[in-house]
Amino acid sequence: MITVFERLRSANPAPRSELSFGSPFELLVAVVLSAQATDKSVNLATADLFKDAKTPAAMLKLGRRGLERRIKRIGLYRTKAKNLIAACRLLIEKHGGEVPRAREELEELPGVGRKTANVILNTAFGQPTIAVDTHIFRVANRTGLAPGKDVLAVEQELLKVVPGEFKLDAHHWLILHGRYVCKARKPECPRCPIRDLCVYRHKTESSER
Repeated sequence: MITVFERLRSANPAPRSELSFGSPFELLVAVVLSAQATDKSVNLATADLFKDAKTPAAMLKLGRRGLERRIKRIGLYRTKAKNLIAACRLLIEKHGGEVPRAREELEELPGVGRKTANVILNTAFGQPTIAVDTHIFRVANRTGLAPGKDVLAVEQELLKVVPGEFKLDAHHWLILHGRYVCKARKPECPRCPIRDLCVYRHKTESSER
């Protein structure tokens, strides 16, 4: 297990989220918008949005319709705008306009589930959590790193097996590995840094040459 993450670290010593943000609040907004959307499309939308709405109060001033206009390039934008406006109101009323650092309080915010809370706790506040999305779920099961029947099972297994020194960055290494190497349809096994440690038995044709 240590070898897996040593190799991922060697390939990418300082992994970072591909979402653009400058504060915990901006990260929260970006992660909510990223559901069923690409990071690229979210970054395009937030580049303009964050010029005028860097805080919950500023976003509330836009109103739901104003927010919808700024994010309409993103899928499910109406629902996301509704949730974000409600979340901004709750942040102001209950948390003084600040993003809370506790999972339970984060998950009380509209549009924020366990995965989003984990991303914020890890990326904004430096907590050693692991947010399991479709990429990480696939990598964990396909490689045999942390098999599980659902995302929660995979998350819990990863927290057990990932050595402590790697937990802070494990989320980023695994998601980037799943996004660019261990792809769903055509995994690029020949250039995988952990290929010899992987239990995936159906390597791509080119990987067997």
